[in-house]
Amino acid sequence: MPRKLTLTPTLIIIVGFLTICPVFMLLLGSFSEGLGTFGGFTLDKYISAYTDPAFAGILINTLIFTLGSALVATALALFLAYMNTRTNIPFKFLFGVITIIPMMIPHILFAVSWVLLLNPSNGILNRLLMQTFGLEKALFNIYTLQGMILVEGLLDLPIAYLIIAPAMSAFDVSLEESSKVCGASTWRTLTRVTLPVLRPAILASAILVIVRSLASFAVPSVIGMPGRKYVLATHIYQIISTGFSADYGKAAAVGMSALAASIVLIYLYRYLTSESSRYVTISSRGFKPTLIDLKGSRYPLFTVVGALSFVLIVLPVIVLFYTSMLPYVMVPGARAFSLMSFKNWIDVLKDPISLLALKNSLFLGVVGATLGVFLSILVSYVIVKVRTVASGILESLSFLSFSFPGIVIGVGFMWFFVRTPLYATIWALLIGYIATYLPYGIRPLTSAFVQIHSSLEESSRVCGAGPVYTMRRIVIPLLIPGIISAWILMATMFVRELTLSVVLSRPGSEVLAVQILRFAEDGLWGRLSALGIIMIFISSTLVVAATLLGKKLTKMETVTN
Repeated sequence: MPRKLTLTPTLIIIVGFLTICPVFMLLLGSFSEGLGTFGGFTLDKYISAYTDPAFAGILINTLIFTLGSALVATALALFLAYMNTRTNIPFKFLFGVITIIPMMIPHILFAVSWVLLLNPSNGILNRLLMQTFGLEKALFNIYTLQGMILVEGLLDLPIAYLIIAPAMSAFDVSLEESSKVCGASTWRTLTRVTLPVLRPAILASAILVIVRSLASFAVPSVIGMPGRKYVLATHIYQIISTGFSADYGKAAAVGMSALAASIVLIYLYRYLTSESSRYVTISSRGFKPTLIDLKGSRYPLFTVVGALSFVLIVLPVIVLFYTSMLPYVMVPGARAFSLMSFKNWIDVLKDPISLLALKNSLFLGVVGATLGVFLSILVSYVIVKVRTVASGILESLSFLSFSFPGIVIGVGFMWFFVRTPLYATIWALLIGYIATYLPYGIRPLTSAFVQIHSSLEESSRVCGAGPVYTMRRIVIPLLIPGIISAWILMATMFVRELTLSVVLSRPGSEVLAVQILRFAEDGLWGRLSALGIIMIFISSTLVVAATLLGKKLTKMETVTN
């Protein structure tokens, strides 16, 4: 027990540094003239930021973008959850898995694929429609708020689905049946019974998507900035990336508003999920879920769900690979296929900056995820096994960073790192990544620790084993599935990370997502697509390798025991 008590304050200091330090530095930085005059307090940055004539329009765009994305993601998640959990639609298990897979596709690549399809000048789909129907102008323009909302809504769909689907599958169908027996129509049953019972899950889903879209940078930068549709994230990016000198004080002042809004929304999300017990519909009295027979609508709805799955997964990869083989974007046809080559791939693999970005991202993915999981194991152990006030504080600190927009917290880390030898190094990115994505490692490991009874550790101690030996021989082997899940989550997040990287990355510490953004800004779509496919391949390889290693370790432990 004394070792546990010693471990807890140490972890509070480490996690507190990772989560509180950048926020504290962001706050101090917002009252400072600049990076070189830290400590010279002034209100000039707040006055300059909030009296900017363009700021009101940026706030309106941000509001429309976040609410619209939440509406699209939540509505699609409701539809897919209903199809996959409550009906007899074919291959619904496969569709359930497919709905979650987009989480593995880097957001910047997903956004780029839609730009390649629907940009008004040479978008593949736009050009194809113009040639087919003899149109004089492009039918679609992705560089609009509507385009941003569509793409962000599709990207955040898996998050909404993971919240709504469990609530939908646990819904007692007898409530709907009772409503229909009393003479209510299908629509009245839906609006008066089904949706009110699912209200906590629906609201929680919408709020979490708002938080994610508020922190989003890939879609606003790739789609919004070319169309001059700026939101808070891209406004902050402009402040620190344009002009002769970056104004980090003004960026910090703007970032404080985004940070405050995000924290309030996360608090509201946790409140809604804690109140879900008020909407329980399943008791111990023989609940049995009932599937709804779609009858004649079964295959038409199957086609709709299949088309949506194609748009979410297959289409982005196909568009990227097709574009990577061409000298410039063009409509598929005989000429396009005749011009296909691996030139863009060769150029990327010969480009020293792209190779450096590849090396850095691989290092951050493997080493960063490993260190992050190690810290997550210790934090999760204290949260679950040490029931004290200090462990409660540690739990609150460990999940605090989940509400931090990446580009905002990146500005906070910038204020800190600029006064240390870590500035402009890959180690600054490593610390920032672990701080930002620590909850993704803690969540699966906390669930795994809950399933391990304390009697196993106590039996080991009684037999004379020390805490380290008990952890290594008893606890860790039982945690392998949770460790693999946490490592996969963190590794894929680190490889594709963009929002924090655009602030902290410097020459010599470039990463894949930042290099892809540079290619997008320069209009080098072929090289971008080739590097993007390589990025997806690396993420997929890490996932497969970790999964196989986990199965091998589990098998070895089973044989040993």
